[in-house]
Amino acid sequence: MALLLFSCSSDDDAGEAQPFVAAFENPSVSFTAEDTDKEITLVYSKTATEAGTATISYTSVNAEYGTHFITSPSGENGILEVPLTAGSNSATFNFTKLQNPVEGTEMSVTFKLDAVSNTNSSLQGNTTLAVSFTESAALGGVLSPEVGGPNQPNQVYVDLSSQTQTTVKRDTWDLGFYSGEDFRVVLNGSLYMAAKELESTDIDAISEADVTAFQSAVAVGTFSAESADYIDDPSGNIRETAIAEISETASENKVYLVNLGSAIGTETPEKGGIDITDDSRGWKKIRVLRQGNDYVLQYADLNATTHNEVVIDKNEDYNFTFFSFNTNEETTVEPEKTKWDLNFTVFTNIIQGYGAYGYADFVATNLKAGAKAYQVNAADFSYENFSAEDIIEANLIEDQRGIGSDWRNGGGPNTLPSLKEDVFFVLKDSDGNYYKIRFTALLSESGERGYPKFEYKLL
Repeated sequence: MALLLFSCSSDDDAGEAQPFVAAFENPSVSFTAEDTDKEITLVYSKTATEAGTATISYTSVNAEYGTHFITSPSGENGILEVPLTAGSNSATFNFTKLQNPVEGTEMSVTFKLDAVSNTNSSLQGNTTLAVSFTESAALGGVLSPEVGGPNQPNQVYVDLSSQTQTTVKRDTWDLGFYSGEDFRVVLNGSLYMAAKELESTDIDAISEADVTAFQSAVAVGTFSAESADYIDDPSGNIRETAIAEISETASENKVYLVNLGSAIGTETPEKGGIDITDDSRGWKKIRVLRQGNDYVLQYADLNATTHNEVVIDKNEDYNFTFFSFNTNEETTVEPEKTKWDLNFTVFTNIIQGYGAYGYADFVATNLKAGAKAYQVNAADFSYENFSAEDIIEANLIEDQRGIGSDWRNGGGPNTLPSLKEDVFFVLKDSDGNYYKIRFTALLSESGERGYPKFEYKLL
């Protein structure tokens, strides 16, 4: 009993001795010319058990408080006192840019975390944060894309250099019309869509009776190698889409049978599980033509004897113009093509010999805008010590699956999914910035899947 009491007492003392660590969530923040406000976050190593205050000082370059910027709480006297609330895991303060710098002039503010009043507090990690009044590549940080838990209803587009995230429901679009030189149309692989070319060029003449024989094959997850012919090449090669290149000659553009895939799952699975698919979303027949530099989409239900028609413009600022059959109109999905690097999404991939297959927890790179990545084994380099000199340019691949699902183990009937802790990734973005990326979470603290988190650093 004496040994037991001593042991418990020692453990309790050790727990109490753990410091309350505070730091800036990210080491840098930058503004575009249009941005005016940013919320800056302090994160803690554990939940605050008492209220307190973080004291933050700052220095500036060509920026004067009250003229070029202000903060809330006020930092007019050169010091911010940011309140820390008991029961919370973070605190925030607001930074407001009042003026843009004169072109060619540097303007910045650097904040320094000086002290935290809480008991047994410690300052570690990002103790300084640089705010640039003009766009510059972020030095790094920690991001948690909101894919939405075990149903994974969202696609999240992440831009590393600006630390921005764009979240859209993955059923808000069906077709993407390419804005580059080629005339190509992509399917929404996050819903497991598929398409097959028919012999006819008359969309109104096609009925369900004409396609019944092969509907079961035009699908994802059939475990047939043939199904790979009905999806877009998962590498992201725009010239390998399920729908052939749209020809200037109208008679060469055939009607397509389109499987709309599966609705987003709604059930709550067991811890560590996923439910990303629900009922079938049905079928459409489509035909795509060209009109100058625009697309003409014809579409209808399978047994319809007339069709809808819409003209879809190319927009060179974006990779694609997206269209939804639910709303019968164009819809906004991706950010501008140079303003995202990673897409966290459900994904249609290929298993060699077994055809098209669906993946959760997938990370695609923005290959269309030039973003590329490759995997590094921790046995060869440690994440902490990996530097710009260690980058192997030739390892960057022309494939949007440079990260893919390789950051996690999928689990099995008796095994929960888990992180791969022996790998990290190098990414080159469309502006030529190089980052190292390490994933730090796959599950929530309660064990739910669909809560990814990663850290990254500018190389």
